Amino acid sequence: MNKRNRILLVLLIFMFLMQGCSSETDGEKTIRIAEQYGIAYAPVQVMKEMKYIEEELEGATVVWEQLANTAAIREAMIAGELDVGFMAIPPFLIGWDKGMDWKIATGLSYVPVGLVAKEEIPSLEGIGSEHRIALPQPGSVQHILLSMASKREFGDPKRFDDRLVTLSHPDGVQALFSGSEVSAHFTSTPYLEQELDQEGFHLILDGKEAFGQEFSFIIGATTADFHEEDPEAYQAFVKGIQKSVDYINEKPREAAALLTKYYDMDEDTIYGYLTDPEAEFSTTAKGMKRFGDFMLESEYIEKMYGSVEEILWEGTLYEE
Repeated sequence: MNKRNRILLVLLIFMFLMQGCSSETDGEKTIRIAEQYGIAYAPVQVMKEMKYIEEELEGATVVWEQLANTAAIREAMIAGELDVGFMAIPPFLIGWDKGMDWKIATGLSYVPVGLVAKEEIPSLEGIGSEHRIALPQPGSVQHILLSMASKREFGDPKRFDDRLVTLSHPDGVQALFSGSEVSAHFTSTPYLEQELDQEGFHLILDGKEAFGQEFSFIIGATTADFHEEDPEAYQAFVKGIQKSVDYINEKPREAAALLTKYYDMDEDTIYGYLTDPEAEFSTTAKGMKRFGDFMLESEYIEKMYGSVEEILWEGTLYEE
């Protein structure tokens, strides 16, 4: 191969690599977003239905994923397969603690969350070594709330850590009702209410009481690559989620109608969940410091942020 052909070959390889590294092709931008299960993700589903990101960013293509837990979302974001993930604060802090290059871009919601058990288990003290507790994963917000309550009642935040079973919310409901695998399930709306409506089950721990103050049940985080390399797409996402939250708060009846395709429930039931006095849909992220301090003290993470700017992108509303 002569010198001229070698130069052409190098240029072709360089152009190929540059095309593969970009999320923008022929002027079209692709944003990849993952959520999980439950009414807490209603603003994400409204954003999808109303095409708010596409409205803010002409030519954008949004790829939507629904994954079982935050571990799956973290792995996909590390692999460069996702730009945005919705999750609770504790698993976000675990990822940050392990060195993930990501920050919180928005708060999203709070919905009722609690631990439901069979009636023969009257309280946390009744959960013995033979019992198993279903929740999305170790390190989830449900796990950390259980640990907070455990420390308060028994002086041991890890008393129940060897009794956890990882299940998605829908699978956890089935496991609790079948009675063969688990004796309790830490879950949220609408699975919480479905379980409490069944005879033989009751609430033994309320999530907000365990935490001791208001907090964001779900936040949205983005990778640094997405935030820094495509600021237009990032801003379109931030504006889109604000529009979605506003829509739910200002037009809950219309939002409930939109969401019937996502849940096996009628419009009135969804409307009831959206307007529950305990529920809140807000882009303000709440509770990071309280979660972080507890997780550091209980050795679920090894470091705590010094300044909130270390975990929040600029302009993110927050209440520590």
